[in-house]
Amino acid sequence: MSGNASSQSFLSRYVFSLDHRVIGLQYLFTAMALALVGGLLALIVRIQIAWPDHDFGLISALLPQGFDEGVMKPEFYAALFTMHGTIMIFFVLSAALIGGFGNYLIPLQVGAKDMAFPRLNALSYWIYAVSSVIMLSSFVVPSGPAASGWTAYPPLSALKGAIPGSNLGQDLWLVAMALFIVSFTLGGLNFLATILALRKPELSMMDLPLFTWSMLFVAILGLLAFPSLTAASVMLLLDRHAGTSFFIPMGLVLSGDPVPGGGGSPILWQHLFWFLGHPEVYILMLPSLGITSDLFTVFTGRRVFGYRSMVIAMALISGMSFLVWGHHMFVSGMSPFLGSAFAVTTTLIAVPSGVKVFNWIATLWNRPLQLTTPMLWALGIFSLFVTGGLSGIWLGQTQIDIQLHDTAFVVGHFHIIMAGAALFGVFAGLHYWFPLFFGRLMSERLGAAHFLLTFVFYYATFFPMHLAGLRGQVRRVYDPYQYEYLKPLQSMNAFITWAAVALALAQILFFINFFWSLKRGAPSGAHPWAAESLEWTEPESLAEGV
Repeated sequence: MSGNASSQSFLSRYVFSLDHRVIGLQYLFTAMALALVGGLLALIVRIQIAWPDHDFGLISALLPQGFDEGVMKPEFYAALFTMHGTIMIFFVLSAALIGGFGNYLIPLQVGAKDMAFPRLNALSYWIYAVSSVIMLSSFVVPSGPAASGWTAYPPLSALKGAIPGSNLGQDLWLVAMALFIVSFTLGGLNFLATILALRKPELSMMDLPLFTWSMLFVAILGLLAFPSLTAASVMLLLDRHAGTSFFIPMGLVLSGDPVPGGGGSPILWQHLFWFLGHPEVYILMLPSLGITSDLFTVFTGRRVFGYRSMVIAMALISGMSFLVWGHHMFVSGMSPFLGSAFAVTTTLIAVPSGVKVFNWIATLWNRPLQLTTPMLWALGIFSLFVTGGLSGIWLGQTQIDIQLHDTAFVVGHFHIIMAGAALFGVFAGLHYWFPLFFGRLMSERLGAAHFLLTFVFYYATFFPMHLAGLRGQVRRVYDPYQYEYLKPLQSMNAFITWAAVALALAQILFFINFFWSLKRGAPSGAHPWAAESLEWTEPESLAEGV
């Protein structure tokens, strides 16, 4: 009886908990596990690009449906980058930044005892966990995982016989994404209710940390943007199984046989997808930008310059993110006049982004900086935001984007501005709030080494992709060197792949630091990051967050 009671106690406390702090950590640990999967897929993709005839040995033995005598099949290459993008964008970065940090910190930073709806909060995590299992299970089905890209463009995703990955794997992808959206929606509703309704009466909105503001805008973005993909996923499932033709055009021929039905528009899917897809960029970036602002506040001893303008800038970025989705579709045949409108709005979004950059510079200006590990990661986010933003101005212009569309330039751009800034935000948050989560400090020496190696090899991996893209390196091609004009880029691709391997190896330092510090890290104390030498006291609202 006592053992059973103990087991029940453990389950209720750590597994099926209603405590926002436990749920936040559940999101973080799940996202960390999935990051290992997504990172491994990225390495396999990079090795294939650099050395197309490489024998993958053990990997090919574990996944025999994707290889022919150890050499990767083209359709399996498509499945790998599809799953890498999907897992990293939604199931790792979104889950860690929003589900992890958001759940743990929002009640603390607004002075609430817990989330507004604790049971709904727990349900959101378990739906996310189930959706993760469904997504990963597609690797073991006979036809393999989805292979239509993380954007799932029809008709490749709509016709079950198009490629092996268009069979059951694509269905599992759609179901997993639908469940993920349900989870995100439940979490977003909880965030809004907690921030707006459970905030301490004496704590005004303009007293909140900018991270909490970012969570407010992220919740609004998700609630408005994700329904478009939900509807699109249901319509695509109906096209695949119920004989409808929302996205299947007339006149298609598959393996010599006419495709029945037709009359739909693949472009409709693109509109519905990118109406979510571009706000998703800021769903990932805004938490990192909020973390950066708050860390600059702590480690400069000065409240971020232009606090109100930073809030307004985040609001403008969030609102304008719904007006720029068409810049992903300049080559889809849209009217040049409509393309010009999207180009203008894309350029205008640089204005509030510039406000954030100049406010950060003013915050850092002429201040004694504490270069702790969290501050290093915040400076890294600053660097990536500026670098990625500059290349984004190029891609926002119709004439340039048409030339660079579907090249490695785009891959380099979004890995720096979106994936990189979000990833660095996860590391910044974990180092800064580790004492709050676990009562211990992570090693500063290992943390600084991890940052420096990651920063250098991240740029070494993704900056050369811009140069390769300018020279015509195309995306989603499993053997670029079948094209004569791309053969001179093999050495550059080999360099990028070695840099990616070094980047992956650098993450070993993080895992060593993280798990060693869980048990052996120095006790943190009440305010581990208080800077007595700066003669500054943390604002009450921020102090309660750490």
